[in-house]
Amino acid sequence: MAKKKAKRRWWGTLGFLLLILVSLALIFNEQIKTWLVSSYQPEVTTKSVKQNEKKHASYDFKKVKSLDFSTVAKARLNSKEIHVVGQIYMPQSDIHLPIAKGVSNPVLALTAGTMRADQKMGQNNYPLAGHHMVSHTILFSPLYFKTQVGQKIYLTNATKVYEYRVTVRKFIAATDVQVVAPTKQKLVTLITCDATGANRLMIRGKYVKQMPYKQAPLAVRKGFAGKFNNRY
Repeated sequence: MAKKKAKRRWWGTLGFLLLILVSLALIFNEQIKTWLVSSYQPEVTTKSVKQNEKKHASYDFKKVKSLDFSTVAKARLNSKEIHVVGQIYMPQSDIHLPIAKGVSNPVLALTAGTMRADQKMGQNNYPLAGHHMVSHTILFSPLYFKTQVGQKIYLTNATKVYEYRVTVRKFIAATDVQVVAPTKQKLVTLITCDATGANRLMIRGKYVKQMPYKQAPLAVRKGFAGKFNNRY
């Protein structure tokens, strides 16, 4: 009889502990999700970029899911599927992110993703997509809260640095896919969700100049060399 009571108490204690763990996970869901994103800090080198540029990527927007806990956790576990081909740095917006090929769920959960298979930095239109999270500092969230016309955008493929200046900030319909198309003018187009998630915020920058990475301003090189701002 005593053994049965002890066993019941043990199972009761275990059930109580599990309930506490589940409750904590629900309470701190957003913080844990943010931490998972912040822990992704890939090394971006000339060699790694050249290797990743040759790899296949998904551009099927229909398969993109919302950035819930499960999506982020799976992305962090499958980060080898992410092929980083550069970086974006916007000092006035506090944005510094890896740029990866495609718009798969792992890519968009942890980086800014390229939106066309044929796009190249410094040529026609270079569109990037990124998620907007609750935290104002994660992924493309600062585009919504901090980015204004006139600010600078820097892209690098670890060989060259491309400078752009923001000329357009406007909200567009989610169906307005023509903003991703190639253009005669050299542009960078950044897309994220608006506050409701129903429409999109578009930030567009015009090309200013390009330079060898080693000849970029020291502050820009320090920005690229620092940790990605997937942090809280």
